[in-house]
Amino acid sequence: MVVRIRLSRFGNRHQPFYNIVVAQARSARDSKPLEVIGTFNPIPQRPTNLSEQEARRAKAYKEISLDRSRARYWLGVGAQPSDSVWKLMTLVRLPLLRRRLSISTTVTDDDCEIITTRLTHCC
Repeated sequence: MVVRIRLSRFGNRHQPFYNIVVAQARSARDSKPLEVIGTFNPIPQRPTNLSEQEARRAKAYKEISLDRSRARYWLGVGAQPSDSVWKLMTLVRLPLLRRRLSISTTVTDDDCEIITTRLTHCC
């Protein structure tokens, strides 16, 4: 069972909203996930608690919320993030490996040492 961390689209037409979900790799995009670990709103929002002039000058932001402990758990179990989720996880500063090992790659002792040193320095 290959598990992936990916985006599941919600919202209306021209107003997308995504859930960051853990699902089986072969299941449909909007099917029932194993777990919802976060959300992503790609439409830029301006802060609402500022005055009108300050709000115009303030930089718009895209809202990302992610349960870091559950994301670390699923990554530790072997879930593979999609490319878009990979970028979002780096934006929320979740420590990830720089280089992903593919299934066809032969893991040697040198690779294991590199992975453990990177993980100890990141966390």
